[in-house]
Amino acid sequence: MTVRVGLSALALGGALFVLGGCGESSAPSSTVTSTAVPPYSLRATTVVEGLRVPWEMRFLPDGRLLVTERGGRLVVAEMDTGAVTEVGVIDVLARGEGGLMGFALDPDFPDAPYLYVSFTHEQQGEPANRVSRFELSGYGTAAALSLGEEEVLLDGVPAGRIHDGSRVAFGPDGYLWVTTGDAGDEGLARRLDSLAGKVLRMDREGRPDPAGPFSQLAYPYSLIYTLGHRNAQGLAFHPGTARAYVTEHGPSDNDEVNALLAGADYGWPDFRGVAAAPDVIDPLASWTPTIAPAGALFYEGGRLPGLKGSFVFVTLKERDVRVLTPSAADDFTAVAEERVLFDEEFGRLRAIAEGPDGALYLGTSNHDGRGDAAEGDDRIIRVDAG
Repeated sequence: MTVRVGLSALALGGALFVLGGCGESSAPSSTVTSTAVPPYSLRATTVVEGLRVPWEMRFLPDGRLLVTERGGRLVVAEMDTGAVTEVGVIDVLARGEGGLMGFALDPDFPDAPYLYVSFTHEQQGEPANRVSRFELSGYGTAAALSLGEEEVLLDGVPAGRIHDGSRVAFGPDGYLWVTTGDAGDEGLARRLDSLAGKVLRMDREGRPDPAGPFSQLAYPYSLIYTLGHRNAQGLAFHPGTARAYVTEHGPSDNDEVNALLAGADYGWPDFRGVAAAPDVIDPLASWTPTIAPAGALFYEGGRLPGLKGSFVFVTLKERDVRVLTPSAADDFTAVAEERVLFDEEFGRLRAIAEGPDGALYLGTSNHDGRGDAAEGDDRIIRVDAG
């Protein structure tokens, strides 16, 4: 299936879009500045079918795509044929929003052939989230890819049927970053004796940065980088400043994009949206009604020049791709424009990746219990210039 959308015909959705720090809100069409867009269309083509709730996807150096499915499978997909091969199955507790979630490749892969994975499991009869490292064997050989032994880096992160997190990525600083949800207990998000509702930062062995903002706290709370998050579902790093940004689910209002500052408090559950409260960081942008933002990245390729330098993320509830153009090319402190792509074309979207070819790749989430699964779902979709 191929869908085309002209960039010159993009329209904003019906959500109320608020720029962080402005203290005012209005309809989207009046809160952003229209800018010229390049005279080409985007083409969306399904390249992989038959997946079940893909949560995260990362490209291997050879161009194949690794994908986690929430039920516990790790698969590898061939982009030219669409063939999917099971790499391994992790024993997870796939209940509600829990299960196999985010993962990252070691920055030195394949010399360091490791995956870092976040997932829900049962610990002493209760759900808990864990961050583990697995060896990925068989890469670069005639053997099939397979998962090796598990090494647990962190365990006991609060988990629940809702607000489970958990996006995982290595930052430009070489540290592993992990988002956690409040696990349905909002009172945990601002507490420094809980790992729920946080962004965590650790080295490849699961140890805290000795210069981290809460390094004085007892382990594991010394891993905390930021607090006061409800359910951060996307994580990306600005290519110029290396600052981390998250997309975050609000309740019935104020979904957010937040720029992360070491040790900062983002206010949940006491504050949300632009609150202008002392010692609480306001979001760069927020949406009411909610759109359920998920996977995110800064587009750096040359294949889609109209998106170059933009913060691009997918949404679950609004079922589209959002493009936030920074007001300055060298930083992302304000939004100049919001654009909406492929509005309700593919159903719920959870994952996004930039391929080595410069195209964007989207992962649907229509089998997650909140979508309407169509024939072929769940899918990986390539977005290229038309």
